[in-house]
Amino acid sequence: MRVILAEDSTLLREGLVRLLAEEGHEILAAVGDAEALLAAVAEQTPDVVVVDVRMPPSHTDEGLRAALEIRRRAPGVGVLVLSQYVEKRYAADLISTDPTGVGYLLKDRVAQVDEFLDALDRVAAGGAAFDPEVVRQLVMRSSHGDPLSRLTPRERDVLDHMAQGHTNASVAAHLHVSQSAVEKHVNAIFDKLDLSHTTGYSRRVLAVLRYLGS
Repeated sequence: MRVILAEDSTLLREGLVRLLAEEGHEILAAVGDAEALLAAVAEQTPDVVVVDVRMPPSHTDEGLRAALEIRRRAPGVGVLVLSQYVEKRYAADLISTDPTGVGYLLKDRVAQVDEFLDALDRVAAGGAAFDPEVVRQLVMRSSHGDPLSRLTPRERDVLDHMAQGHTNASVAAHLHVSQSAVEKHVNAIFDKLDLSHTTGYSRRVLAVLRYLGS
């Protein structure tokens, strides 16, 4: 996998470089600001970029804006965004564009090496990878009258895992239920969210994420 990293913390950036290199990935560039990230992507063709939300000079949303620009210029490049906190608006911005090959993880998740690498693989392959805490907070935005309020507790559990990018088989394993039971819950979720005509795994996950971020 060809990767470009953008992270202003030298310690974390170098740690990611070493981790990904040990996994056999090719690091095309490792930069510390959004401008350098855009220049690196323009010069080379990565499979995926990993970018921090808050970067110099203002440390607000430079990384996120660079990620959205990359999505506009090179939609085939996967984008995995890292953030210290759950920034719901930023997650919604990513979701509201064409969100194939996109992910949003909290930086704490990077410490879970296997989960981080799995998310990176999914994003590079055109899938979705959203931090469970991000998904949880998006789901908790539901209020009285919101279609999400019609979901049962088990359907919410299934939705959480779907939005993280898990397949039905993976959801079943995580929740210790049968795959057929998960399929029934998925159908019920789509009926309640008026998404019953969505087909295909990627479209399903992206439609749910887009709905939650609307």
